[in-house]
Amino acid sequence: MIFDKLFGFVDKCYNFAFQSTFNIHKMSTEKEQLETLTEIRSLMERSSRFISLSGLSGVFSGIFALAGAAAAYYHLQDAFSTRSNPQAEYYDLFWLSDDTLNVDLLMFFFYDAALVLLASLAGGIFLTVRNSRKHGNNIWDSTSKRLLINLLIPLTTGGIFCLILLYHGLIALVAPATLVFYGLALVNASKYTLDDIRYLGICEIALGLAASVYIGYGLFFWAIGFGVLHIIYGTVMYFKYERK
Repeated sequence: MIFDKLFGFVDKCYNFAFQSTFNIHKMSTEKEQLETLTEIRSLMERSSRFISLSGLSGVFSGIFALAGAAAAYYHLQDAFSTRSNPQAEYYDLFWLSDDTLNVDLLMFFFYDAALVLLASLAGGIFLTVRNSRKHGNNIWDSTSKRLLINLLIPLTTGGIFCLILLYHGLIALVAPATLVFYGLALVNASKYTLDDIRYLGICEIALGLAASVYIGYGLFFWAIGFGVLHIIYGTVMYFKYERK
């Protein structure tokens, strides 16, 4: 009887030790499988998404946009000082007294926007290439091509649409249109890069729609959309993905 109890106790201890070892091994195996799946998912994401965008490029683009908006604002103030009606909206300055376009003012805005665009592109390309090389990623592959194509389709369409607005003299709607189409381009391209781009695009679209209602504040909304939002987005991206 005593031996039976002793044998039963030993058998229970053996079963407990065996089950504990099995459970530990099972947990270890599950952990390894989870780590493997996470690594596979990361590799698939790296192959299907362009993840080398630099947050600092967004910051610099925002700074360039604010500088361009400031130059446009002061130039408009000078133009207002020469007009007999100080209560006129800014877009009224694009029309001369004989109802013809003020080509000089229009060209100033064109050169101002072009300089902002070129500076932003140069800074963005330089910082993105540097970030890509730092992490050993390809800067030009099938994913980056798809990203660029999906970005350019709405941007090109928006650019043509803005030219049509200028052709019909609807200058007040140009600033809202640039924000809306830029936002659509970001949302469209977000499928091939970081999801944060989508939220920036949605904010740009919302600003563009608001600017189309308050058309007298086009430059103000433009400065927020291309300046302030880019700085906020770039800062978040930098601390979230780049700073280690």
